[in-house]
Amino acid sequence: MIYEAVIITRNADGSLHIVPMGYRESGEDVVLAPFRPSTTLDNLVRSRQAVINLTDNVAIIAGCLTGHFDWPTQPAAVVDAARLTDTLAHLEVEVRHEEPDEERPRFVCAVRYRQQHRPFRGFNRAQAAVVEAAILVSRLHFLPGEKVDREIAYLRTAVDKTAGLREREAWGWLMARIAMHREPAAREAR
Repeated sequence: MIYEAVIITRNADGSLHIVPMGYRESGEDVVLAPFRPSTTLDNLVRSRQAVINLTDNVAIIAGCLTGHFDWPTQPAAVVDAARLTDTLAHLEVEVRHEEPDEERPRFVCAVRYRQQHRPFRGFNRAQAAVVEAAILVSRLHFLPGEKVDREIAYLRTAVDKTAGLREREAWGWLMARIAMHREPAAREAR
């Protein structure tokens, strides 16, 4: 099973890299498999540490894909990274070993620290819709436009019916990103 989270690693210059990404559990370990090339991959190879943030704030997920990166953080307890301030829980992990792959190397990580910050309030369809739309946005470069349109039309119902302000803002960012992606094609068609 893949769980969606927000991963924070430290860049070589000391700044933080915040990115939505799936992870898997493998017994007591967690597995991160970033695509090649990526900053997360480079940071894991170099520092061997990350923080996995379990958040219900889907604006962070949508924001990271649409140019909104300034999210409040706090220092991690045991690894050289940070955690999101607005997170339900976080896991601080250290790479045990890497399994090489041409496209997506796998980093098997030991959990060095975990902390719960607030309880999970329950599922919300709009939050799930924003996460799914964010995944679509992350794949705009290779998904057919018709597939994106179909899925967005379906997901929009959940946003219209169940979203709060945060989810509506995140949805708006994602729709603007889709429009921006299509803008060059629209200009060429004129």
